[in-house]
Amino acid sequence: MTLPTVTTVPATQRSVLKAGSGPRIGQGDSVRVALAVYDLKSRKKVTSTGYGGTNPQVLTVDATQYLPALVQSINCGQAGSRVAVAAPAADAFGASGNAQLGIGAGDAVLFVVDIDAVLATAKDKATGTPKKLPAGFPTVTLAATGQPTIRIPAATQPTTLKIAESKSGSGDTVKAGDNVTAQYQGVIWRTGAVFDQSWGRAPANFTTDGVVKGFGTALIGRKVGSQVVAIIPPAQGYGTAGNAQAGIKGTDDLVFVIDILATTHAG
Repeated sequence: MTLPTVTTVPATQRSVLKAGSGPRIGQGDSVRVALAVYDLKSRKKVTSTGYGGTNPQVLTVDATQYLPALVQSINCGQAGSRVAVAAPAADAFGASGNAQLGIGAGDAVLFVVDIDAVLATAKDKATGTPKKLPAGFPTVTLAATGQPTIRIPAATQPTTLKIAESKSGSGDTVKAGDNVTAQYQGVIWRTGAVFDQSWGRAPANFTTDGVVKGFGTALIGRKVGSQVVAIIPPAQGYGTAGNAQAGIKGTDDLVFVIDILATTHAG
C-alpha cells in the first residue's frame, strides 16, 4: 500500500478507497472489520488484525465505546468498503498516544479498515421462537422494541447458576472465546433494580471470557436469535466483594436477559 507523504495531520480525514455495495452503516450498528494501523512518522505498519479470517474485530458505531477515529471510519459507510482514516494521535488513541505501538502524543496514524459485514443494528432484537421459562424464574415482559422488564418472584434466590431460553434462535452457535454481539439487561435479585443494560444505547460486543463467568456460560452453546435468561449467584458473578458502584452486594444473585444478535468466531 502507498502511504501519504504527510507526517502530521491537523484533523481526522476519511477517504473511501473502495466502495462497497452492502448495507449502509448507521449510529449504534455493530460491524465486523479487518484493520491495519500505520505510523505516518515512521511509515511502518504497527499492527493489523482480522485479515485472512484471523481474529476479526467487532466495532460499534459509538464514540463513547470505541476510538473516535475508528468510529468515523465506518459510520455512514457500506459493507464491502475499504476506508482509510488519517488522524492525529489524540483522535486515534487519546491525548497520550499509544506507547505500546510506539505512537507518540504528537504523531499521526493511518487506519485502513475493511468493512466485512454489518452484524446488528441498534434496533435489532432476538427473533427466536418464544419458550416458557421454568418455574422459579423471573417474569420477563418485552416492549415493542424488545427491551425487557424483569420481575423477580417472591422466592428465595437460587444458590446455583440457572440458565433458560425465553426464545430459541436458529442461527450460528456461540462457541467459547467468541465475540458476541448482544442486547442485555441486568437486575439485582434482592432489589429488582436494573444495574446495567445496553438497551437505549447500542448493542454490546464482548468475548465469552471477557464477562463475569455466569454470563459467559449462559452464552456458550446458544444460537443467534435466542433470548437467554440467567440467574447468576455471587460465585459466578462479582464474588464476595460484589460491586459497590453498581449496588451489588457480595451475597446478591444477578439476573440477566440477553438477546444474542450475532457471534464472531475467534478464527
